[in-house]
Order: sequence, then structure tokens, then C-alpha cells
Amino acid sequence: MGTREAQNRQVVERYWEAHFLRDWDRMMTFFSADAHYTDVGVDGQGARGPQQIIDRLKIGIEPLSGYYHHPRHLVAEGDLVILEHVEEWQFHTGERILHPFVTVMEVRDGRIVRWHDYSNIGHLVDHAPKWWLERIAQGYAAVGRPAP
Repeated sequence: MGTREAQNRQVVERYWEAHFLRDWDRMMTFFSADAHYTDVGVDGQGARGPQQIIDRLKIGIEPLSGYYHHPRHLVAEGDLVILEHVEEWQFHTGERILHPFVTVMEVRDGRIVRWHDYSNIGHLVDHAPKWWLERIAQGYAAVGRPAP
């Protein structure tokens, strides 16, 4: 692995450390001003810029009573860092979901410029509590987008 790949990998690893601590302020520092985030197949618009990205993430993960990361494989090539991982979502109402993802992040000049998540959103919707799904729908409505 070259120097650029190693640096990009470190950026992404540090980001995920902050992400699973839900350190919103620190998470924002990893994104370029025009960074783009989307759940592929769920919302074509996604979120643009650090503040929109964090606001969107908060809709789903802020109310979780437990949020844990189970990384599997991480590959860095050029500006791309690809991570296969499972997120463990725990709700105060007792539900627990193991939700697998493949995440593609593009890193330039030490900042994440593109983040595309690939997952089976139906798996999450089928197992999440009703109150959480309602929160998602309200959060998406507030930003003028259809809920997943």
C-alpha cells in the first residue's frame, strides 16, 4: 500500500472512531465543504457539506441507546477507501439490529469528499421499532425528502 492509500485509510479509520462515539463536532471535521453523503438506493439527493451530513446522521443514530461497530474488511486504493462492516443498533425499547453495510468513501487532501453507503434498507425497516421509523419519516419530511 502506498503512502496516499495509507493516509486515506487512517482518515477513514479516525472518522469511524468519532462516528461510533457520536462525537458530532469531531465528525464534521473529516468532511470537505462540498462532501456528499447518501444511502444509495434510498435517497438520490443525499446530504451535502459537513452540517447537512451530520444533521442527517443524527436523525437515525442519535436516539439509539447503543451503537456499536463491527468492522470486517477495509481496502484502500488511490482516493477510495472501502469498508465492509456491521453496525449494531440498540433501541431503548429492546430491539437490536445487526445491519451490514459496504461503505465507499473518497478522500482527497485528508478530507472525505464522497461517502456512499450500500445496505439492505429493508432489513433495517423490517426490524426497527415503529417510533424510530416515525422519527425517520418526520426528519426526512423536515428536509423535504421522502422517507426510506
